[in-house]
Amino acid sequence: MTRSMTAFTRQETQDEWGSLVWEIRSVNHRYLEPHLRLPDSLRELEGSLREQLRKSLSRGKVECTLRFVPETQQQSLSVDRDLAAQLIAAAQDLKSLMSESQPLNPLDILRWPGVMRESELDMDAVKKAALGLFSQALKDLAEGRSREGTELAQLIEQRLDSIEQVVVQVRGRLPEILQAQRDNLRNRLTELQAELEEARIEQEIALLAQKADVDEELDRLATHVQEVRRVLKQKEPVGRRLDFLMQELNREANTLSSKSIVADTTQCAVELKVLIEQMREQIQNIE
Repeated sequence: MTRSMTAFTRQETQDEWGSLVWEIRSVNHRYLEPHLRLPDSLRELEGSLREQLRKSLSRGKVECTLRFVPETQQQSLSVDRDLAAQLIAAAQDLKSLMSESQPLNPLDILRWPGVMRESELDMDAVKKAALGLFSQALKDLAEGRSREGTELAQLIEQRLDSIEQVVVQVRGRLPEILQAQRDNLRNRLTELQAELEEARIEQEIALLAQKADVDEELDRLATHVQEVRRVLKQKEPVGRRLDFLMQELNREANTLSSKSIVADTTQCAVELKVLIEQMREQIQNIE
């Protein structure tokens, strides 16, 4: 199935520890280029997240942003009684060294680093939820890329139909074009009152027919069109293969243009180039 490289998804979850929000956006790129923005408390997930990305996507510039808001109401304060007792004992020992007796201030004890402790969040649960939500976001992103890829494939199929029509048109006109050129050559000779051997005339006509022979180019155009249709139906990423086929189609269109001997075939070659360029622009977004 053809997949686009352009998509966006936003996934959110809430629990007793707070809320998590993933936002992932992807655009076209020659290779897979992930950019992760994570809170410091969840930075260690980066390796696992990159591995999930590599398994799910093959191309595209992908920006992944995670927002984590802890639930502050669930946090509480507690006193490290052992540390506080040690500080109080140390303060009592210092009283004998002081010139004046000073009362012990409990607030001074509480200000000591480590005496007051905040209850810690269950970060293991948060990390597990972040990874699960990321998998869900990647699935939604892939579905969006698939939907847009289906639309792109339909647009490309329409252009392929038009190319086939042009090929049939040019192929059908070739005998008429060659006969018109024969008649034109004979008329010019008559106007010039030139007398040439019939063999020489036929030789000139043969050279003209050889120059205008584009059957090989038309055959290759038709073959490339069928190959593009086949590639569009494949399940693996096909963007690079399609881009190569656009180059080959354009090469045949250029050759057809260079061999053109009448305005009609020149116009057909120009139309082919326009159709191929339209497909190429769409293919730049295909994974």
